[in-house]
Amino acid sequence: MAQLWGGRFTKETDQLVYNFNASISFDQKFYKQDIKGSMAHVRMLAKQGILSEAERDVILAGLQGILADVESGKLVITEEYEDIHSFVEANLIDRIGDPGKKLHTGRSRNDQVALDMKLYTRDEVCAIDGLVRELLVVLQRLMEAHTKTVMPGFTHLQKAQPITLSHHLGAYFEMFKRDRERLSDIYERMNYCPLGAGALAGTTYPLDRTYTAGLLDFAGPTLNSMDSVSDRDYLIELLSALSTIMMHLSRFSEEVIIWNTNEYRFVEIDDAYSTGSSIMPQKKNPDIAELVRGKTGRVYGALVSLLTTMKGLPLAYNKDMQEDKELTFDAIDTVKGCLALFTGMLDTMKFNQAEMAASARNGFTNATDAADYLVNHGVPFRDAHGVIGRLVLYCIEQGKAIEELTLLELKNISPVFEEDLYEAVSMETCVNKRLTLGAPGREMMEQVIGQNRHWLLEHPAL
Repeated sequence: MAQLWGGRFTKETDQLVYNFNASISFDQKFYKQDIKGSMAHVRMLAKQGILSEAERDVILAGLQGILADVESGKLVITEEYEDIHSFVEANLIDRIGDPGKKLHTGRSRNDQVALDMKLYTRDEVCAIDGLVRELLVVLQRLMEAHTKTVMPGFTHLQKAQPITLSHHLGAYFEMFKRDRERLSDIYERMNYCPLGAGALAGTTYPLDRTYTAGLLDFAGPTLNSMDSVSDRDYLIELLSALSTIMMHLSRFSEEVIIWNTNEYRFVEIDDAYSTGSSIMPQKKNPDIAELVRGKTGRVYGALVSLLTTMKGLPLAYNKDMQEDKELTFDAIDTVKGCLALFTGMLDTMKFNQAEMAASARNGFTNATDAADYLVNHGVPFRDAHGVIGRLVLYCIEQGKAIEELTLLELKNISPVFEEDLYEAVSMETCVNKRLTLGAPGREMMEQVIGQNRHWLLEHPAL
């Protein structure tokens, strides 16, 4: 097929060169955005008197017909076209004749593809934001249900202090809340329309760029035509935000994988989100969590690839920038799939509260509270720290938890210990007496849960 730009050339492009240069195999993904942008452009051209109203109406009808036929499957996007812009324009000319040749007036493929990519990305930012919000809703439900579910908190993968499952899940709520805030920032910053920038230097036609931007729900037009066609910052920002989302999902997945082991038995993953072994009949594997953890590197790779592509490009448009699409499309699809599957897995997961509580009791997570007990009874902290160290060593030798020792055994370690120690080091006391904002105490957790509930209501999906 002859290219739309072929007038300058005296012979056909080599087929290998054509295939290497073509983008139709992947940029067909935003056929809707391309047609939507073209319809806004045509309306603006007619408003400015560059097209007649009759020409506007026939072109709009032709574009609407192409959109309907593609969506119904009647018209198939094939690789005989170089890109999605060529496909739309060529089919329009075939359908309506000469008026279709005026579609590209005052426009370059450079500002056209910049527009299409922004429209597509803007839609996907909203879709991803909605998926993160759904995950936050599940986390909120679990936090509300588990303010009394005691479990060990960890540092260095070693049991540290008792917390609740609600508190642990609340840490991820904060992470994914920040992810939504980043997506909102990206949406706001990218929401300016490049159409009308031309190839790099605008156009001599009297375009109304503000009108076009309004038709497409942008905050306004971009202010530098060279930057308009060569800006990929918003994609780099998005890939960075997606990488952070995947990092959070991967950390959470790692914990689910650990909690699912026979050694922990904190959780049971629903059968719908697990697989078995082809040889070991007893196995129930956390495949979804493992795949989410694995696919994180794929999204990181897209970010690094685009940063590397952009780092040496002079102004304005360069064909290298075509590499942004496959990377971004794949990263978006990966993140959307991971969010949906992880949310489903978490929503159906069962938490073994008895195992969690037993693990907290058996890991000396109340040792800090025992030291605080001594401090509150007049023992200097450094001395108290040493006493509790000896106490823990004794417990290990005896195979007992602190609260399982007799008062006589306790007094052999320190005469300061009295009967009230048992209440002071109970798991419930250790958790609930922590009442600073952000701590796991039930009173504070209910306050935070209330704030989270309000935040979700105040922040519907973009």
